[in-house]
Amino acid sequence: MGTPKTHKKRSVPFPAFLADALADPALADQMAGKHPDDLLFPGADGKYMKRGGTSQTSRGWFVYPLRRAGLERMTVHDLRHTAASLAISAGANVKSVQAMLGHASATMTLDTYADLFPDDLDAVAVALDAAALQQVCAQSALTGLNYEKRRRLLRCVINEVDAYSLGGDGGI
Repeated sequence: MGTPKTHKKRSVPFPAFLADALADPALADQMAGKHPDDLLFPGADGKYMKRGGTSQTSRGWFVYPLRRAGLERMTVHDLRHTAASLAISAGANVKSVQAMLGHASATMTLDTYADLFPDDLDAVAVALDAAALQQVCAQSALTGLNYEKRRRLLRCVINEVDAYSLGGDGGI
């Protein structure tokens, strides 16, 4: 291990659900007295662990902890892809994922993970349709209606847009 390929530091988001894992007494002992910049799992010399082989060989440094945890073989890079996939499915935008992964451009991120973003496009279309309708209704003659009637009419129109957009007809 060592610095990333670009030799630049980057921040990685730390979701709250991981705090439960850190509450494990064994890990808490491992973290005791550590500075935020210290290695959590240093090699025998206190520095970065040396690669004894790839993660796919029996000598790989990552194989032993996976075996102890009862997990299938995987690479650290697999974990990177998993983190990116989870971030995308949680709604992270491409620029945030780019920063998290240290990609030089959003294009690089999209070239790798573009297939994970398309589901968001339907939701974007529905949201744009609803926002446009809301704007039209707010500026139209509907302003003469009382609040409750405008709200009910707008809700009916938005529901129609949702059904139309999700029905595959491409929206308004």
